[in-house]
Amino acid sequence: MSELRRHWTPTAVAFLVLAVAGLVGTWIFNAFAIVQMRDFVGDLVSSGPAVSSITVDLLVVAIAGSIFIIVEARRLGMRFAWLYIVLSGITAFAFTFPLFLAMRQRRLSARADQRGTS
Repeated sequence: MSELRRHWTPTAVAFLVLAVAGLVGTWIFNAFAIVQMRDFVGDLVSSGPAVSSITVDLLVVAIAGSIFIIVEARRLGMRFAWLYIVLSGITAFAFTFPLFLAMRQRRLSARADQRGTS
């Protein structure tokens, strides 16, 4: 198996596909907001109770996911975990969290291989 494709389990690939969908999906709407010169933050908090509910929902999930990223990355010895959180502010948590999960799955697969060959 080529080194580039090594440790890409079906679960890791599924998470990677979700990461790409999260990036493309969020950035399409970000582009619309920019083109329409919308107040992005203002729209999040003042466009009615449903939007506010979704905003709080996703914010809590993003905070919990960020804590999980830090704790799990430390447990697995994954370096630069903070970068996923920083990039989520520039891209979207819908991109960085599944990306982290894909990289985590690869790490778990690599560790399983190491135990199997030891």
